[in-house]
Amino acid sequence: MRKLIKYLLIPLLVSCSSATHVGNKDVITVSISPFKYFIDVIGGGDFDVNVMVPAGADPHIYEPAPGQITSLSRSVAYLSDGYLGFEVTWLDRFFEANKKMKKVSMAQNIDLIKAQEHHSGGGEEGDDPHYWASPKSAYIMAANVKSLLMALKPANSEKYEKNYSLFCDTIALLDKKARTLFSGFEGKPFMIFHPALGYLARDYNLVQIAVENEGKEPSPLYMKKLIDDSRAENIKIIFIQKGFDSKNAGAIASETGASLRAIDPLGDDWTREVNDIIEAIHESLLKSSSK
Repeated sequence: MRKLIKYLLIPLLVSCSSATHVGNKDVITVSISPFKYFIDVIGGGDFDVNVMVPAGADPHIYEPAPGQITSLSRSVAYLSDGYLGFEVTWLDRFFEANKKMKKVSMAQNIDLIKAQEHHSGGGEEGDDPHYWASPKSAYIMAANVKSLLMALKPANSEKYEKNYSLFCDTIALLDKKARTLFSGFEGKPFMIFHPALGYLARDYNLVQIAVENEGKEPSPLYMKKLIDDSRAENIKIIFIQKGFDSKNAGAIASETGASLRAIDPLGDDWTREVNDIIEAIHESLLKSSSK
């Protein structure tokens, strides 16, 4: 645990400035805050990062502000998720507004959960867009970011390679922690309002039960099923997240005696948030296993 805490100090090296253009640094625009974290850690402060979806906003339906579009016009690259709802509406417009910037998807080389396998962010999104919350996906995401930064600033490739290697050490610790804490709980469920942890569940042999059904509020019939499932599985914690309505999750908790636990997969400190999520799910699994 001490070693993990050591690597959790990486955010101290990350710029805490707002996601706007400052000074003469090149700007990279990203869809969500976790992607900024990857650029800051690997890039070591060489770039300003313009985040399209601010903290607390829903990336499935967000509409960018004029200032964000201005920063987009100065960007040398756009790092997208590729499957979020707001990108379905806006991404082509972003690329039309700045035809010179490089276009990179964080989803490149990730084994995606296909549309028919998940029920999350609305039919138009297609494949599950929430891959960033799993350490196993993070290895690939970090490699994608490293390749982008090296292409933008080849002279700093050695620096990016070193920072990438250090960050992979951090990811490895989170991966090991997840494997250790989830060992013995294979096939066990946890419940969450918005299904943002499908990749983490898949990668560590858990089952995600989502309150939100295909991007919509659950029907009365589905609510009854969720309550029955929660009781059958002895679920004691239901996860909610910032920017999403927790009313239905609260109704299930009230019926079953479960508690609500807030998590923040979209937080700007990826390492801290994923570590907290792993620990919170482990606590949920422990409580569910106790009769």
